[in-house]
Amino acid sequence: MATFERRSLSINGIDTVVLTAGRGAPLVFFHGAGTVTRFDFALPWARSYQVIVPFHPGFGESADDPQVTEIHDYVLHYLELFAALKLTRVRLVGQSMGGFIAAKLAAEHAHLIEKLALVCPIGIPIPEVPTTDFLKVPPEELPALLGTDVQTVIRHLPAKPGEAFIAERIKETQTATRLLGATTYDPKLPRYLHRLSMPTLLVWGKQDRLTPVAQHKSWAKLLPKAQVKLFDGGHLVLDESPAAVEAIAGFLSG
Repeated sequence: MATFERRSLSINGIDTVVLTAGRGAPLVFFHGAGTVTRFDFALPWARSYQVIVPFHPGFGESADDPQVTEIHDYVLHYLELFAALKLTRVRLVGQSMGGFIAAKLAAEHAHLIEKLALVCPIGIPIPEVPTTDFLKVPPEELPALLGTDVQTVIRHLPAKPGEAFIAERIKETQTATRLLGATTYDPKLPRYLHRLSMPTLLVWGKQDRLTPVAQHKSWAKLLPKAQVKLFDGGHLVLDESPAAVEAIAGFLSG
């Protein structure tokens, strides 16, 4: 199986690390508000595509920038990253907070997106089945919130976390709090989701405790070309369900 190669680019002054694997048409993956489980689940996509996984500013190996204070800052960041990588049209997959970013980017710049997959996205207000405020959840309870099996997260944790690992987790928490501390959604986003004219796939874990599975109904009503596929798994359904990973591959190539 392919492995990721690491590349670092300066994007508008932010040292941005990008992982790539495979060859072919570009498939970009936007991760959620944490990177501890990494992205090996995406490697099967590299059989058919050039998989591109950027670390958001303030997450993983990318540098932080205190001036990045809202999701739209990421939209602008990725427009510049796409230009630097000479990406003019992509297949885009966004998970959780990455789905929020992907939906906003697609609403504003639909011409860049050939197909879109949103995996357990946050980003729209759904008061009847609200998103869990994961920033208020104690760290020791996060593995059970994110996966149906706590080992989905725990197996990625070092037995003795070093300073670099701890610093990265602190950086990610601070960045997520700065971006999402007030709210995990944009109240105006629903009125613009009709602009997502590209084929779109909604993927959800049936046992998701962070973004309850019933949220997919609200998204599906707002997206003009949405398909929905549900799988056994939690919020990290791509880590827990190979079938979900395969379904996205089939959708993107179909």
